[in-house]
Order: sequence, then C-alpha cells, then structure tokens
Amino acid sequence: MEIISPLVESYTAKFTSPETEALRAISEQTIAQHPLSHMLSGVVQGQFLSMICAMIQPRFVLEIGTFTGYSALCLQKGLPEDGMIHTIELRPEDAQTAAENFKKFNANKQITLHLGNAREIIPGLPFKWDLVFIDADKTSYIDYYEMVLPVLSERGFIIADNVLFHGQVLEDPLKGKNAKAIHAFNEHVQNDPRTEQVMLSIRDGISIIKKRKA
Repeated sequence: MEIISPLVESYTAKFTSPETEALRAISEQTIAQHPLSHMLSGVVQGQFLSMICAMIQPRFVLEIGTFTGYSALCLQKGLPEDGMIHTIELRPEDAQTAAENFKKFNANKQITLHLGNAREIIPGLPFKWDLVFIDADKTSYIDYYEMVLPVLSERGFIIADNVLFHGQVLEDPLKGKNAKAIHAFNEHVQNDPRTEQVMLSIRDGISIIKKRKA
C-alpha cells in the first residue's frame, strides 16, 4: 500500500538538507549490497534524527537496531560533544558492516556498538536515556518500550520507527504478524497513562513519545 505519494516524498527530499558524502556512501553501499536495503533510513528521516539530536542535545542515546550504521551516524551528527550513543544489533553481519562504517568515519569516540540480543544488553547499560530510537524486530516493540521507559530521563524521548508498517496497519482485518505487532504497540502507547505521543507520517511512520509530567 502506498501511504505517501512518491511525488510528495521526492519534493520533501528535494527541500531537505542533503546527506553528507560519508552518509551517502553508506546509503549507496547498503542499497547496492544488502538484500534488506529497504530497512535503511532515508535522507529525510536521517536529517530528522539529526535535527532531533541537535534540538534536545541528549547526553545518552540508545538505538535498538543498528543495521549498517546509517541512522546512528545521523544521530551522531546532531550530538553534543559529550554525547554518547549505544547501539545494539542482533545480526553479526550487519554489526560488522556498521563497525566498519563507524571506524571509517571516526565515530567510535561517540558510538558504542553492542552485538547481541537487546533484551539481554539493555539491563546492563547503566544510563538514564535522553533519547531512545527503536527500529528493530517489530514483534518486540512493546517489550523494548517497557524496558526503556523506566530508565528514560525526565526530559527524554522515545522515537519508534515503522509505526505505519508499509500501510499494513490500515488494513481490516490486519494480516501479517508485524502489522499486528505494530498496531498492538501503537494501541499500547496510546493507552499508556504514563506517556504522551505524536505520530508523524515521515517515511514509514514515526512516533515521538515522552513521559507525562507528574
């Protein structure tokens, strides 16, 4: 299902600041070599992540789902000098590619890559997160949300990607397991009295979530 007109997407990309040469190189490499290249954050979403970091100036950022490192580098672009990103990738091949990209663009001082299961890694990270970007297996979104919310700083934000899941969440009845999981996540967040959120139709849908003030 086509959610956003390709003409609209092209127009927004045209009037969004272009990606750096380094990011473009990663994007082109991923598209050319990775069978799941559609998972790559695009130019507009990448710039959105950079802008969010530039606006809120997070000290500690958690990314769940590294892929080939593009989104982490977009986050790092807007990071303050004392900021740190911890990014988690389950697939060894993608983690290796991301590690090479981080080293290539001298980002290792601010980006720490963890290989393994996020459920096992997150409890061992002793930080209050100012920004969490969830972009991993869709059936675990609620679990990730519940894991990070207690350790989200009072000024922190959660960004959840793919909340429109290729338009499949609009179908009735819902069919695929991922669409069902994302719809359940969206309802879970909407009904959570601890948080408030806004859903944006950027690319495949993004939700921005923060704790409610007491």
